[in-house]
Amino acid sequence: MFYHTKRLQYYTPPAKPDPLYAKKVQELIGGVFGEMTVMMQYLFQGWNCRGPAKYRDMLLDIGTEEIGHIEILSTLIAHLLDKAPVSLQEQGASDPMVGAVMGGTSARDIISDVITAAMNPQHGIVSGFGAQAADSVGYPWNGRFIAVSGNLLADFRSNLHAESQGRLQAVRLYEMTNDPGVKDTLSFLIARDTMHQNQWLAAIEELKADGLEDTPVPSSFPQELEKREVAYQFWNHSDGTESAQGRWAQGPSPDGKGQFEYVENPKPLGPEPLLPIPNPKLHGTPADRQAQGSADPLINRTTTIGG
Repeated sequence: MFYHTKRLQYYTPPAKPDPLYAKKVQELIGGVFGEMTVMMQYLFQGWNCRGPAKYRDMLLDIGTEEIGHIEILSTLIAHLLDKAPVSLQEQGASDPMVGAVMGGTSARDIISDVITAAMNPQHGIVSGFGAQAADSVGYPWNGRFIAVSGNLLADFRSNLHAESQGRLQAVRLYEMTNDPGVKDTLSFLIARDTMHQNQWLAAIEELKADGLEDTPVPSSFPQELEKREVAYQFWNHSDGTESAQGRWAQGPSPDGKGQFEYVENPKPLGPEPLLPIPNPKLHGTPADRQAQGSADPLINRTTTIGG
């Protein structure tokens, strides 16, 4: 079962409303690498985990923590949206650019219109100045964003990727505001992302130390069944040979099972493709209409009524 504690993990309210910034914060909730993605990714990985209990427990711990992060950000968005069009009117009226376009219209009406036009309209129309399960441009969160394979090494690498991208976006949002309350709240979430990146790195190493998984994933597939002659070749597929200077182009491979080889001018190993004649019942365009032949109808449309 899940148990909810009413106190937030951490929170400092913003110093003032900012509906435009609230729109940006939505990315940290419902974006591809937002908290909803990592929450659902970790929980489903945990629920599906058939490995040692410590991994399942760890996944459910962090997945449940991410639920709390969504609550933090939802609370932040609610405060950023609170009475925003009203509280920003005086500041906007003093702006000479705004004043130049006002004409005979009141400052109150103009500033309200400007702010309303720039903010996420669904924050007012749909959620009543509350957070949504969507990103910063209003695209709904999608379950296709998550990676849950049942292979813990593949999943943990996906988790490290998600935390890296998520922390990057949180840091960028930190740089986009001067509000001390917002910065303080984000600093907590950024710090937790630091922990989680290190957590996944540690979990990846532990999986290997436990002898459960290794590179390449899946390590349970016999490598003698793959084309070993190309398994550790780097193919230079662009002009220049600067890529030859990288660690990936020479020396032993990280998995200890091969030796990197740099192929400067890779050659095709397969023939030119020749596709089958299209099925005439699907009415595709063939290379030779005569060779295709005629098509029998997909459905016999002759109907006998009454017998």
